Amino acid sequence: MSAVKIAVSLDRDLVARLDRLVAENKFPSRSRAVQEAVRDKLERLQRSRLSRECAKLDPDFEKSLAEEGMAEDFGEWPEY
Repeated sequence: MSAVKIAVSLDRDLVARLDRLVAENKFPSRSRAVQEAVRDKLERLQRSRLSRECAKLDPDFEKSLAEEGMAEDFGEWPEY
């Protein structure tokens, strides 16, 4: 993974909490803690976007599409 340095300003209390986590060996460094926090936040935002998009779907329409596809394939399924 190629890393890029950036400068970030944080509240003193936040930095103190971050330093405590590093001192407790929860993270090897401030940098790693911030990387993981940003990654987690971005993943949560992505999941929430997916949830919002899924909420826009019409369940009845989606079901009819699925059943339409199943009906076409049903004749090709082997007997068990």
